[in-house]
Amino acid sequence: MTGQITEDQSASLALLSDPATYVLTAGEPVRRIDTHASHVFLAGDRAWKMKRALRYPYLDYGTAERRRWACEREVALNRRTAPSLYLGTAALRRRAGGLALDPSGEGEGEAVEWLVVMRRFPDDALLDRMAERGLLTPDLMRRAADAIAAFHREAEVARDGAGLAAMRAVVAENVEEFRSRPDLFDRARVDDIEARSNEALDRLAPLLDRRRAQGLVRRCHGDLHLRNLCLVDGEPTLFDAIEFNDAFTRIDVLYDLAFLLMDLVHRDRVDLATVVLNEYARDGRRLDGLATLPLFMATRAAIRAKVVGSAVALGGIDEAQRRDIDIYLGLAQRLLRPYRPLLVAVGGLPGTGKTTVARAAAPALGGVSTPE
Repeated sequence: MTGQITEDQSASLALLSDPATYVLTAGEPVRRIDTHASHVFLAGDRAWKMKRALRYPYLDYGTAERRRWACEREVALNRRTAPSLYLGTAALRRRAGGLALDPSGEGEGEAVEWLVVMRRFPDDALLDRMAERGLLTPDLMRRAADAIAAFHREAEVARDGAGLAAMRAVVAENVEEFRSRPDLFDRARVDDIEARSNEALDRLAPLLDRRRAQGLVRRCHGDLHLRNLCLVDGEPTLFDAIEFNDAFTRIDVLYDLAFLLMDLVHRDRVDLATVVLNEYARDGRRLDGLATLPLFMATRAAIRAKVVGSAVALGGIDEAQRRDIDIYLGLAQRLLRPYRPLLVAVGGLPGTGKTTVARAAAPALGGVSTPE
């Protein structure tokens, strides 16, 4: 879970934090955003993303060359869905006067860092920000589902991608990392998640491998939650797909979708999660895999808990983050519990609005947990 820092990047961070590094209007600030894997600098109409010099078990940005590869790959993969956002790569180069920004990435001097260059968009265009302000609507989420379905339809088939064995590995890795930090992750919850996940894997084994044989394992996004969806020219757009580990992206299309569904459920928007799933199903993709969604969504919740826990290595963890970990683990447990099916029949004469009523009612109906 903890990352191994491989280089001191303080000089690069200082340069990128300085407004004089960029062509900006006088007095215009530079805003810095830190994540567990990157530093992002918002300056003028551009966003400059620098990878942290570190290694996790699942990620290697340990050398400048590895960071260059990751930046170039991030641009290439994300241009599939957001070509207008991903402008290219830049470099920080060592020159006689010290470090300097090379916006084109093609200048002279030793490159000590590489950057992804993006067109900046307003924070309010992020769907997670819209969710916080209560601005997500069924129409918007249907359009998001259509964008995801179109992306999955065109994505490269990965015949050697994630099937049963890969999902078992993900579950095992989550549990191993949880148990390495008993101060953060409740042992009883972890044991329950492990047992229920393995039961689900045993039950779903034929289905998981059948879906792979049907070509439903593809090169997907890999990190498809609300924060990685934004409005570009008014349309929901996927961005920030994972570039650093193919195992995270060569996955079942429903495992990709499950991250967004889990995020909506986590935010108490089961209604919008239902809207997304129903609209995605209209695309005509094989949905015999619906039985996989509780496991897929629970695994996504466990991964979110793990990512929050990684903040420990990057400067400590506060009480809000501890609560987030507990909430995500609790959600994973609930998703893995059996549910009783619910059937609702809507009747009436032709033209009386049966479809309208059913469409309005369905998002408000949820599964009923089977008593333990």
